[in-house]
Amino acid sequence: MHEELNNFTRNEVWTLEAKPKGARVIGTKWVFRNKQDDEGNIVRNKARFVAKGYSQVEGIDFGESFAPFVRLEAIRFLLAYATHHDMKLYQMDVKSAFLNGYINELVYVEQPPSFEDPNNPNHVYRLSKALYGLKQAPRAWYERLRDFLIEKGFKIGQVDTTLFTKKMDNDHFVCQDYVDDIIFGSTNEELCKEFGNMMAKEFEMSMIGELMFFLGFQIKQLKEGTFIYQEKYTRDLLKRFKMDDCKSIETPMATNAKLEADESGIKVDQTLYRSMIGSLLYLCASRPDIMFSVFLCARFQADPKESHLITVKRILRYLKHTPSIGLWYPKGASFGLLGYTDSDFAGCHVEHKSTSGGCYLLGHSLVSWSFKKQNCVSLSTAEAEYIAAGSSCAQLLYMK
Repeated sequence: MHEELNNFTRNEVWTLEAKPKGARVIGTKWVFRNKQDDEGNIVRNKARFVAKGYSQVEGIDFGESFAPFVRLEAIRFLLAYATHHDMKLYQMDVKSAFLNGYINELVYVEQPPSFEDPNNPNHVYRLSKALYGLKQAPRAWYERLRDFLIEKGFKIGQVDTTLFTKKMDNDHFVCQDYVDDIIFGSTNEELCKEFGNMMAKEFEMSMIGELMFFLGFQIKQLKEGTFIYQEKYTRDLLKRFKMDDCKSIETPMATNAKLEADESGIKVDQTLYRSMIGSLLYLCASRPDIMFSVFLCARFQADPKESHLITVKRILRYLKHTPSIGLWYPKGASFGLLGYTDSDFAGCHVEHKSTSGGCYLLGHSLVSWSFKKQNCVSLSTAEAEYIAAGSSCAQLLYMK
């Protein structure tokens, strides 16, 4: 907790002042959590001092609050790009990132609980920089980082504004921002060192080193290519739902399975069912093999029955059998954009709508996939296929 407050002092985040008459003061609190490595071991205990941003009023305490957020497929795209160009990716973390962002609004917050100034217990802090919990904090930090990188000659992505690139002679450098985590790599290792030194001069950094664990992804950068998987997340998921000792199975769903509303079926805990679906949806970020099954079960979250829960548990049994399956991005392959699409006809037995599916590759690297129930009822297989193809073309144009 003392370390956290020292960060506020070093970054000149606030000044202690007497509370102005009629001023709005935002409450504060402490949040505690454990930070883990890719093996699940606790590496440090962390205390975070945050503002109660839910009490802020738009137009008074904050204005614009939107901050761009990287899509998971953009991370996979970057990994495929780096593998193809034989670039090793690294990861760094900006310490107390939000404390670096400047805010334009006049904001007062309470003193930290248990750390009030004994001489001025009724004083409040006036913020000159962002504080965790404020609605404008993510935007303030992004704008600070963006302006700094552009000043140093980086170009911002036209579609993905969290991506920054820079070309120097025959070498090129890429940098992907995810809040306070930064992934970067270059065809020239010296440029990576220069980037690390440049960032360390402007912000307080912690160099994590080679990219190995990011957003729940475990990443192995090998000589032959890059392997992306979520084995730790899978095992934690099985343990959370008490399926770690279940009997494994070789397929996520039976080939003749037909899920329906099952109105006469036995009702199950809706919270448990939704929790399972939500956890499995995130696992789909590296497991396209379970996507169809998970999305099919996700249609019945409003009123889940025992038959639906059994189907979800079968997916978990399949994960018990295949915890370490992931994505393989080989080196030396072509890098052309390729997409495949397919559709069934009236596969949904509730609304009689068709389902579209597609997968998109850069060379031999699978970077994106989709599964979606179509919005309208198709009158023929041809119509269903055309709708699926149209959606697939839109995705390919976005990726291009």
